[in-house]
Amino acid sequence: MLDPMQNLLEELHKKYASVTSGHPATYIPELAKANPNDFAIVVTTVEGVQYKVGDWNKSFSLQSTSKPFIYGMALEEHGRDFVHSKVGVEPTGEAFNSIMELEKKTNRPYNPMINSGAIAISSFIKGDTFPKRLESMTKVFENYQGHEVSVGKEVFESEKKTAHRNRSIAHLLRHFNVIDDRIDEALDLYFMQCSILATTSDLSMMAATLANRGAHPLTKKRALSQEYVGDVLSLMFSCGMYDSSGEWAYTVGVPAKSGVSGAIFGVVPGEFGIAVYSPPIDEKGHSIRGLRVFEELSKRCQLSIFRVTKT
Repeated sequence: MLDPMQNLLEELHKKYASVTSGHPATYIPELAKANPNDFAIVVTTVEGVQYKVGDWNKSFSLQSTSKPFIYGMALEEHGRDFVHSKVGVEPTGEAFNSIMELEKKTNRPYNPMINSGAIAISSFIKGDTFPKRLESMTKVFENYQGHEVSVGKEVFESEKKTAHRNRSIAHLLRHFNVIDDRIDEALDLYFMQCSILATTSDLSMMAATLANRGAHPLTKKRALSQEYVGDVLSLMFSCGMYDSSGEWAYTVGVPAKSGVSGAIFGVVPGEFGIAVYSPPIDEKGHSIRGLRVFEELSKRCQLSIFRVTKT
């Protein structure tokens, strides 16, 4: 007999597998090769128990779902005062890749979840050499996933080759002294973090690590200091879904982050992490099946932080 959660995931997968709207991202050529029929849902409890359905073991690049984890890394390496002297904490209401989204008075990117903020955050990774900085970044993702990780070379090269907009953003950041002269290194680190490979099972475990106050549910290894978990979750909630973060708060109500590869992960603090992967995305860069799954899962399981329980 299946667990009620497994039953629910099976039901949702069957229901939304027939959704055919949207298409895989095309502005990064390698992402356009994704199979639009791929679809997976995984829930991981803070004890490490996983409920899986669909193509949960198929790898994809993290893309922008990587941003909260590197933001947490920056907080640990530099502290809040430095990080937020360079990058703000306000939602923008604009698209994730907007070029001119800098605060008017400070010239900071508005938050770490948009590209300008994430490029700045990547530039803060410590290390005397690029290989050491890359090793430090990779180690963060290994701590969250609980095993070794790799960068998708084809995705990285495809992203780097077509990243004219992100290069413009990086040079603008350098102009305002948000980042230092290592512009190309900052961009390569950013492209590589976006190209880290994961499965839906991995991403759900990463979400569960945040739900578990920064400690991996199975290895018990600390991926993020408990002190900074709230910082990461709060910015995921207010900014993680870009210019639809308000709608997400209204319909789903949990901290979350999406990526244009078709992944969305959400965190229910103290309980579990949820990840959905389905490559077809909408005009805002969110997985269409992923949105539907999260909305129904939140409603049926009363996940929203704004839920009101009867007395």
